[in-house]
Amino acid sequence: MSDIAALMADNLDVWTGAIERKSGAGRGGGKRISLYGIERLRALILDLAVRGKLVPQDMEDEPASELLKQVAQARNRKILAGEVRKPKAFAALPSNLSSLPPGWVWTQLAAIAEINPSNSVANDVDASFVPMTLVSTSVSGKHKDEVRNWGEIKKGFTQFADGDLGLAKITPCFENGKAAIFQNLANGIGAGTTELHVARPWLNELNRRYLLLTMKTGSYLSNGEKLMTGTAGQKRVTRSYFEATPLPLPPLAEQQRIVAKVDELMALCDALERDSAGSMAAHQALVEILLATLVNSADATDLARDWARLERHFDTLFTTNASIDTLKQTILALAVRGKLADQDGADEPAAALLKNVEKQRAALLKKNFPNAAEANTQLKKQNIQKIPIGLPKLPHGWDWATLMQCSMLVIDCKNKTAPYADEGVRLIRTTNVRHGQLNAKDQRFVNDETFEKWSLRAKPIAGDLLITREAPMGEACLIPEGELICLGQRMMLARFIPGTIIARYILITFMAPDLMERVQDKPIGMTVEHLRVGGVETLLVPIPPLAEQRRIVAKVDALLALCDALKARLADAAQTQRHLADAITQRAAA
Repeated sequence: MSDIAALMADNLDVWTGAIERKSGAGRGGGKRISLYGIERLRALILDLAVRGKLVPQDMEDEPASELLKQVAQARNRKILAGEVRKPKAFAALPSNLSSLPPGWVWTQLAAIAEINPSNSVANDVDASFVPMTLVSTSVSGKHKDEVRNWGEIKKGFTQFADGDLGLAKITPCFENGKAAIFQNLANGIGAGTTELHVARPWLNELNRRYLLLTMKTGSYLSNGEKLMTGTAGQKRVTRSYFEATPLPLPPLAEQQRIVAKVDELMALCDALERDSAGSMAAHQALVEILLATLVNSADATDLARDWARLERHFDTLFTTNASIDTLKQTILALAVRGKLADQDGADEPAAALLKNVEKQRAALLKKNFPNAAEANTQLKKQNIQKIPIGLPKLPHGWDWATLMQCSMLVIDCKNKTAPYADEGVRLIRTTNVRHGQLNAKDQRFVNDETFEKWSLRAKPIAGDLLITREAPMGEACLIPEGELICLGQRMMLARFIPGTIIARYILITFMAPDLMERVQDKPIGMTVEHLRVGGVETLLVPIPPLAEQRRIVAKVDALLALCDALKARLADAAQTQRHLADAITQRAAA
């Protein structure tokens, strides 16, 4: 077993256990993960490969200096034959380069290849077209293509031929390692995305796979990223970096051994990745099946039995972010089905509670609250609220209501983008509401004059429920104490009568996984779906007695806090695993 293979085998738990969560937006976001340890291992393999530490050197190999002589001869023959123009001058190799293994030499792509070559063929010939989407990030350099007529693609695109190397030059494709060895092109030629640098080796014997590996290393990519030019989102790696960056070149025979070893080790990484992903998927499926038994429990006795069975395996089940997220969703689902907190027959039923809401709301609207125009609008909308027949049965003492029926008022935003100010009142847009919390992501402000105009229907106050209709739809949060905010586009607000409906409970119903099933006026939109205003107003809400709302809120808050504590411990453990993976790779690369 080679040193690197032994390193892989001896630290399997580190490679497979070091994971990193990727951020995601909206309901159900944040579930993506990256296998950090395996990614670090792949980077280590490439680093060792181009430093001569992956396979042993063989003193019988013809040194790379002889290979460079053959390259120079091949280049000169093509120039003398008029096949190509004499290359332009490029930056010389630095004088302070590190030492290389015996038989290796430093070179540059421009010294061993023609940069950005062109093809000369008839217009009616078939050729391959390769857009950026068909260029992979694989170390194999594989790509896909589409057959086009050469006359259609020869202008306005980057040209290449079989055996050429192509490197993505634009962000983020460059940083992601998009590159290709063009092969099996129609009639041996092609053209494609203009966001490629292309190199055509002067000598056919040069190992393209090895050259590609040098452009996949972490150091090559990070150094290139630092030297990119252009504006954000349009930054590009320069031609000078592509053609003049020092590349370590081993003897030809060693190039072949390196590529074979890289393929062998990357296959092992692929297997580790499949096993890890498969194990996590199986684990998550088990968690979802077991938690589903709680939601589907027939009665309290059934639920208690299912929970006891789950509790016995708590430490082994809830060991990933995804499993804890699923547990959170189960808690919310149980809460709005009346299966989380105890029912008490002495509690005043929700029907009486909703009549009290209706009575107090009518009195407020009669007094033109919050203003005459809005009171009239709210009254008209209240008069058309209906509860459909055939809804799922609720626990004893519960009742169905629309959001408007259980609220003091429900309003939507001004249908216009507010002019921004450098400071002033916080403008809350859909991006500022996530996972039941208000955030300051890309926070914008409006001045006092705009705030007054945008708040003519009603000024938001602490305790109001904020609701997003788009990007994504159905997110909600409560306005914290001491916050003055202005509603942005695609935002709505619901306010509740104190002592009747607990706003925190309504927030729980918005966070529950069955939210969209309770929308009567279904979302619309050809490209980006969004909730209609009416879809929010007529949203069906399961209302428990007031005393039970308090018990549900207390129980949910306690259990979600437990989930957050589990996640914090998990994050600490994951960070330790990542640090361990970093330490092992750094030690191996030293």
